[in-house]
Amino acid sequence: MNDNKKSIIKILKNSEGNPVSGQEIGEKLGITRAMVWKYVRALRREGYDIRSSPKTGYILDSCPDKIDPDELRGILKTSLIGNDIRYHLDLDSTNNTAREIAPRVPEGTVIVAETQRSGRGRMGTEWQSVPGGIWFSLILKPSIPLENLSKITLIAGIAVANALRGIGVDAHIKWPNDVLVKGKKICGILTEVSAEVEKVDHVILGIGINANIKLSELKDGIRKNSTSIANEVGKSVNRTVFLASLLYEMEQEYIRFKTRQFTEILDEWISLSDTIGKDVRVTTPNVIIEGKAVGITEKGALVVLDKNNKKHEIIAGNCRYSDQLLK
Repeated sequence: MNDNKKSIIKILKNSEGNPVSGQEIGEKLGITRAMVWKYVRALRREGYDIRSSPKTGYILDSCPDKIDPDELRGILKTSLIGNDIRYHLDLDSTNNTAREIAPRVPEGTVIVAETQRSGRGRMGTEWQSVPGGIWFSLILKPSIPLENLSKITLIAGIAVANALRGIGVDAHIKWPNDVLVKGKKICGILTEVSAEVEKVDHVILGIGINANIKLSELKDGIRKNSTSIANEVGKSVNRTVFLASLLYEMEQEYIRFKTRQFTEILDEWISLSDTIGKDVRVTTPNVIIEGKAVGITEKGALVVLDKNNKKHEIIAGNCRYSDQLLK
């Protein structure tokens, strides 16, 4: 967005609903009133609801439902995550972009897109990234053994669940990478890695959250098992503010991951788990395991007790609940 347009929006926001004259705006920006009017008209075309009166001035009634990267940078309360924010109106995939730039950008870089043309979940499944969601990727460089990679997915799930709970959404984590509300999916997490000799070079966390999306825009097979923040709280949320909160929660969990015993994090994950205690079927590349989910190991493996009371530790797989298989 043009710097003058950004400045006009900032001036009108700071006025807190009080009218600001074109002359006053022009004097602050060093431009003519005619130029102010030109920029206001352009902002209206972009979806900003700006009232105007010759006698009172301009009032900003509402902004389009887009993530504002400048506002995001201004309200972030993090020291690492989000120092570099790359905002796009549309991408094929934020994870693809993150993979391309990861070797040359600092840890904590965030790539955000309003829509994705080729969003995906685990095992190549489709993820619809329609307008109104929060679609982003986070680049981390934790220098950990490859066997500890699943822990990063666990802390991401905790961060998302805590951010959602912070706005009154009763979120729980489904192993290994989904966040649910009342059994319906509100968030998916896709973890991808670049590693050398069993040591992680960088991790890309792709996180997709159904924020203000219209559920009617989702395909039938996806819609029936999905929900959104707006659907749960009964109104649209400020996606910029929520993303700032989520990045803060993510940084707190990442700090804990690097400085505390992982058992503490596991305890929190278990307290938020939707999976522990459920009858499950977990499909891995080599085997299908059915039984009751009874715990999780320090490496992030799901512990399943089968009908013969044999325990299985599953580090990766597609988990479905037995009651869902009957539907």
